[in-house]
Amino acid sequence: MSKPLSPMSWRRGTGLAGRAWNGTNREYDLFKELTVGVIVVTLLVLAASAIFSSPDDHSVTLKSWANSQPNDFVVTANAELGHTSGTAGYGPPYNSTPGATQTIGPLDLQSLAGVKIPFDTAKDFVIKPLSTLPNPPAAVAAWNSATSDQQTSWTDAYGKALDKAKDNNPAEVASGKYGPVPALTGSLLTMAKQGSLDSVLQAGGSFYNFDYTRSVLFLGDGTYFTDLATNLHLSGDQWGMMNETGNYPGQSWLWLFSFFYQIEPFKSAANADLLVVFTVAILTLLLTLVPLIPGLRDLPRLIPFHKLVWRNYYKRR
Repeated sequence: MSKPLSPMSWRRGTGLAGRAWNGTNREYDLFKELTVGVIVVTLLVLAASAIFSSPDDHSVTLKSWANSQPNDFVVTANAELGHTSGTAGYGPPYNSTPGATQTIGPLDLQSLAGVKIPFDTAKDFVIKPLSTLPNPPAAVAAWNSATSDQQTSWTDAYGKALDKAKDNNPAEVASGKYGPVPALTGSLLTMAKQGSLDSVLQAGGSFYNFDYTRSVLFLGDGTYFTDLATNLHLSGDQWGMMNETGNYPGQSWLWLFSFFYQIEPFKSAANADLLVVFTVAILTLLLTLVPLIPGLRDLPRLIPFHKLVWRNYYKRR
């Protein structure tokens, strides 16, 4: 049984079983490597973060929306009541709105998944939150006792009146047959300004508030949230991506999805989301199968870029 080689035996140029090392030798300074690899790189990262970092703004909430643009909040609340908002007509997984899904031929994955997170925008965004108040407004009972046709008539009339009012200001709306809608939207606005609407929507009937789905959908139906994204160059047509505070590495992996949205035929396609997802899935599959595809797997050998990177090694050979 051979004894282990001592460090000095390697230093003298011998290897296993006493064989001499015939290859090249070079000094290796572990402390220098550690300094460059940790300290220098850390300083470079901190400098780049300070110079090129993205904005770290406060969270957008229903409270900030209601206080910054109350008129837009009221217009959106009326749209939720009338089921004319983006969420109301989104389709699965929130509702079963006909013709709302994206398809490729007969393939309709959105409908196949079904309605997994059912939403009734009037009830979930307006009526239920107001019903949680210690003294719910009488307008809630008036709304609940009306027929769906009557409710639609009220919200349609109030929506048209808001469009005609200066800056969509509810205070400038002309008199009309709006039923309890102005009282409902006004009470919801007050609730949002106080900050209680955020907690009610996020709780969703549970003790812990970890589900932001309702709040985000409500925000997305108005123009306030969209305008903020546009001003920060974060909208889809601006290649917008933003890291959520506290979550790393954030959304940097979405750049490939954003790329396809900027070019045709994806850019103008009605089913762009589905086309982009399938395209990225196919590209990912091809990347995974590179070692198994004849011709493609031979590219590193046919295009010897590695010899340029390791040119010193190949020069010695």
